[in-house]
Amino acid sequence: MSPPGRPEGEYRSAQHEGTPASPPGRPEGEAVGAQHEGAPPGAAPPTPLLGIGEVRHTRLRPVRHAFAYPTYFLLLPMRRLREQPAPALRRNRFGLLSFHDADHGDGGADSLAWLDALLRGEGIADAAGEVWLQCYPRVLGFTFKPVSFWYCHRADDTLAAVVVEVNNTFGERHCYLLSGPGLGFGRELRAAKHFHVSPFCAVAGDYRFRFLRTDLPGAGAAGRATHARIVARVDHHDAAGTLLKTSLSGALAPLSRARIAAAFVSIPLLTLGVVVRIHWQALQLWFKRVPLRRKPDAPQSFVTR
Repeated sequence: MSPPGRPEGEYRSAQHEGTPASPPGRPEGEAVGAQHEGAPPGAAPPTPLLGIGEVRHTRLRPVRHAFAYPTYFLLLPMRRLREQPAPALRRNRFGLLSFHDADHGDGGADSLAWLDALLRGEGIADAAGEVWLQCYPRVLGFTFKPVSFWYCHRADDTLAAVVVEVNNTFGERHCYLLSGPGLGFGRELRAAKHFHVSPFCAVAGDYRFRFLRTDLPGAGAAGRATHARIVARVDHHDAAGTLLKTSLSGALAPLSRARIAAAFVSIPLLTLGVVVRIHWQALQLWFKRVPLRRKPDAPQSFVTR
């Protein structure tokens, strides 16, 4: 799925193939996994994670256009952070990298409360386990988040829902709510496209989602990877078949001040790079004569299921 409002070359973190390098600085054997409510007694509590990886995007029609960029992102256990703030995470205050609740949902001071209200309003009452949020941080106080993923677990650690939160370059936001008996890591999940994200793509067809996380029980590949890793893949299909393939992936390690500094030094202008690359990729599509489409009105409903 191309992050909202962004021209089809939109920058978004992803990776289809290959395993990203393990984040530097993690002592050998350091615990990366996180257990949630319902985990075995004595299991380590969930800890905020930093992902170091790559964004991939491939357009198949009417001309082929592909790119990949290095990136980093946060993976935050939101219920745990409500109980026990993490010293390394600058929350709702300035930092090299920081997280601000107002960048999500209704822009309020408690994004987890917003999420819980959204789930209740949609009839999902069993997401009592951990809620993991995969998102871009603010960098030096600035951010643009084309897409964020809320992984909502039950008390037994199975997935109750995934909320895909999309922002476009017109200042609009929309959520795709994935739920039901077919929900799970490693499974294909679908939602009809109702939100404008690029002038080079019609608001038509559907998104095909697939998520993988290697460090959680039952998350699709537990025990098969040397390093903890997450992949979020979103493909856009229209009447003619697959149009776009995008993904965000990275190796995971516990968030620390040292890792934050290393990530910042590696890409100090991450937010600016996201915005500049969106427009640069759009310009290349224009040079390739990919047809432009008028922006439709935003959908009346904030949530698509």
